Amino acid sequence: MSGRRGNSVAFLTLGCKLNYSESSAIAREFVENGYEKVPSGGYADIYVINTCSVTEHADKKCRSAIRKLHKQNPDAIVAVTGCYAQLKPQEILDIEGVDLVLGADQKSNLFMRVSQLREKDDISGERHSSARAYSCAISEVETIFPAYSSDDRTRSFLKVQDGCDYHCTYCTIPLARGKSRNHPIAFILKEANEIAARGIKEIVLTGVNTGDFGKSTNERFEELLYQLNGVEGIERIRISSIEPNLLTEELVKFISLNNKFLPHFHIPLQSGSNKILGLMKRRYTRELFLARVEMIRKYIPYPFIGVDVIVGFPGESESDFNDTYTFLEQTSPSFLHVFPYSKRNNTPAAKYENQVMDSDKSHRVTLLNTLSDNLYNKFVYQNSGRVEEVLFESTAKGGKMYGYSRNYIKVEQPYNKDFIGKIVQVVI
Repeated sequence: MSGRRGNSVAFLTLGCKLNYSESSAIAREFVENGYEKVPSGGYADIYVINTCSVTEHADKKCRSAIRKLHKQNPDAIVAVTGCYAQLKPQEILDIEGVDLVLGADQKSNLFMRVSQLREKDDISGERHSSARAYSCAISEVETIFPAYSSDDRTRSFLKVQDGCDYHCTYCTIPLARGKSRNHPIAFILKEANEIAARGIKEIVLTGVNTGDFGKSTNERFEELLYQLNGVEGIERIRISSIEPNLLTEELVKFISLNNKFLPHFHIPLQSGSNKILGLMKRRYTRELFLARVEMIRKYIPYPFIGVDVIVGFPGESESDFNDTYTFLEQTSPSFLHVFPYSKRNNTPAAKYENQVMDSDKSHRVTLLNTLSDNLYNKFVYQNSGRVEEVLFESTAKGGKMYGYSRNYIKVEQPYNKDFIGKIVQVVI
């Protein structure tokens, strides 16, 4: 019982930057109430695990992490939230050591639930014996948990949107995070000013479907960008990801004309085969995707363009994969984020025929990862000799420090503490 009385808390965040922003917001509430936040994976009295469920591998990673942390301190309270917690609460409850499972509507209550459990333990004088899940049907979730990260001195991930209405045939995110919704622009501006007051210079706008911002408030994503452009103290703004069908010419032109917004785009492609895009129920064709990339390059010199790709989707033949590979060669993005298709329960694609063998998926992942390395090296070479502004971070390793250029090239140089959190001109 003695292990329950300490005030240390550790966070383990798996998955996307949206999860990271939410974990940071929850952590601030603990710290503001007298708790000591210790490094992820360290010995703690409370473990908070913010889970991902985008693939079966992500689920396995979550289960393994929970077991490892419980073994590290069997007396610790273990609270689990995130997408996996919403989708499969009972599966998590069945893991030894789990005390609390909190669904999509309960993230803002996590600190309160942990506090209530500790009070019960103090009264009873023994470890709480039964795990408890707090959740509701995802269709009932109307609220949006406000969040931004504040652990990094240089960059903050600011949540502007949650949920998705697209229902792609492979994806569980609408089942885990609900419908598309957002805070009003005025509220987001308030949070952006809080971030600036912390001395953080760069904001990354995050969401499940960021470009879909405004559905619940009848506002426009472009208007959000116009307003954020006026926030004093914030010198850089990136957009974490945007669907190609939502990437408008108005938006690209605005970014090209306003120095605060960085030439960095992350655009999900998923497949370069129109047949596969149709099976996925994506809202664009390869032709539209190419047109958006060409539009970016028309207005913005040397843009970084990152692309998500899924390989081994049911029905993806060797010819379909070759279409994707050739399309990516021709489109020449800066980086590929490659995923093997993972069958997820309660999605239409899980029932499709012609499931692709794991060995074929692995081979295709390897081919695209090699292509990604070549594309990134080509992009860096194209930028060689250019003078770029780099925001240096506090991370140091082997006497080196690191930072990112405006167009997301990672730059290293000898460590200089005076450069931390500063924007410095560097020759690439």
